[in-house]
Amino acid sequence: MSRAVVCSAACRAHGAPLIVGVGTNDTAAAIATLRELAQSGDVAAALVPTPSYTRPGEAGTPAHFTALAEHGGLPLVVYDIPYHTGQPLSTGTLNALRHLPQVVGVKYATGAIDAAAMELLGSSTPGFAVLGGDDAVISPLLAAGARGGILASADVRTADYAELISLWQRDATGPARRLGAELARLSAALFAEPNPTVTKGVLHAQGRIPSPAVRLPLLAASTDSVRRAADLAAARTHQETAA
Repeated sequence: MSRAVVCSAACRAHGAPLIVGVGTNDTAAAIATLRELAQSGDVAAALVPTPSYTRPGEAGTPAHFTALAEHGGLPLVVYDIPYHTGQPLSTGTLNALRHLPQVVGVKYATGAIDAAAMELLGSSTPGFAVLGGDDAVISPLLAAGARGGILASADVRTADYAELISLWQRDATGPARRLGAELARLSAALFAEPNPTVTKGVLHAQGRIPSPAVRLPLLAASTDSVRRAADLAAARTHQETAA
């Protein structure tokens, strides 16, 4: 059974939206993939990064996303991750993209909470959500106004990340800060080696997935890294049991 079928079935069973990653620097190929996903009827939106390697610049990048929005047939979540793509999205580009009807959000993973991030978070556009993408700083991003996150670390402690979002939305700042600091330590441990190697090691140690295997050029995480992350993943469960 393919991963797409498994994910679609799981989302239907839990009433959750399915967001599929579509990463390419070929605009025409991306449009074709989006149309195919749209026809399946199972996909709520596509997560699309800035075109990598070619770095199309301040004019080409919005033209790429505009073409996807107009011809792909799916809502888009723009993925801003310059340390992978080689090109940041400027504030002007993001402000232009957020007004496209099919662009429903941005996964913001620039590696910094700076003036540009605060300007983005301070601008409200109906139907557009800023989602954190840097796991270690998701708590301060939520405090500054992010609507949620798309986070690899949440595979390990999903309920706690959902609670963190809820705490910030309820202005429960004390508990939110404490839980955010705890989850930041977990994220640091999970990213001690290339993602998702440690996460898969922890999930396998917990008996939640059948194998920790990854594909080359990734190598399986070391036993020490998995053990440290697994201990942090279990910490809150132990605290709640003790309480």
